[in-house]
Amino acid sequence: MPAFDHDLVIIGAGPAGLTAGLYAARARLNVLLIEKAVPGGQIIVTDWIENYPGFPEGISGFDLAEKMKNQAEAFGLKMETAEVHSLNLTPDVKEVVLQEKTIKAKSLIIASGASPKNLTPDVKEVVLQEKTIKAKSLIIASGASPKKLGIGEDRYMGKGISFCATCDAPFFKEKTVVAVGGGDTAVQEAIYLTKFVKKVFLIHRRDELRATKILQERAFANDKIEILWDTVATGVDGFFGIEGVHVKNVKTGEEKTLKADGCFIWVGTTPNTQFLNDSLDTDAYGFIHADARMQTSVPGVFTAGDVRDTPLRQVSTAVGDGAIAAVSAEHYLENELT
Repeated sequence: MPAFDHDLVIIGAGPAGLTAGLYAARARLNVLLIEKAVPGGQIIVTDWIENYPGFPEGISGFDLAEKMKNQAEAFGLKMETAEVHSLNLTPDVKEVVLQEKTIKAKSLIIASGASPKNLTPDVKEVVLQEKTIKAKSLIIASGASPKKLGIGEDRYMGKGISFCATCDAPFFKEKTVVAVGGGDTAVQEAIYLTKFVKKVFLIHRRDELRATKILQERAFANDKIEILWDTVATGVDGFFGIEGVHVKNVKTGEEKTLKADGCFIWVGTTPNTQFLNDSLDTDAYGFIHADARMQTSVPGVFTAGDVRDTPLRQVSTAVGDGAIAAVSAEHYLENELT
């Protein structure tokens, strides 16, 4: 019989992972949560969250993440800082012993009325840099990262290009910056930038924003924000840092350079699934497919939060995903033959 290190391993400590960890620890599962960076995920760089239930006055992303972490640890959740390099989700072999031969199978259906012995859940191996952890079940809540435009992000990262207004806005006090995007994050962060900068050029490739109406209204009313419609960023230039952002109108073809000291980019996310190595079914963008119980294409492997193929990526939906995934993992473990 294989030796398991944990009943459940959770990968990722954003709202989904922390909620899953809270539920699993409260259910007295032997659970370990692995996070490669700081617990909280993307919300720790979110200035203010005002649509999470229970906080009518709003709460900073950092404070909300800290409260979630502390609550989960209060129920006994164990956490480890490490990066997952790969997963081994190959099913264990089940052996059916007959009189004259032994048949090997990946799975069995037993309808004989007997109580079979020595059957265990398939081993799920989580490969870290220095060790491999064996678990009976997994929850993948690794989240997603900001998508790049390919306009010089690698060269100018930390030298004018940023994906986090909360982190970097103070460096641009009384300067002019460009913000790229039209969704909730882009508009909310552009508004936040105006607390520090002199002017924000908000550029969006369409002729209307995708952000919620209340955020749009705030942006339109902010005299520090100038919106450039039907426009995309095509490049940046500068010697030590950014001095200008090249933009193009997608309807007229007009190109120009905006004199700016920084460029903040919010054009969507890419799932953090590099370690999967095609071991799970995903959509065309790499987001993990799952059913209503957060069950993936591999039995005993669940997913939750922004890494999942979902129509909405919010803190509240991530929390719901995490709770469902943890309860589903608990039921999976209860129903496995041991």
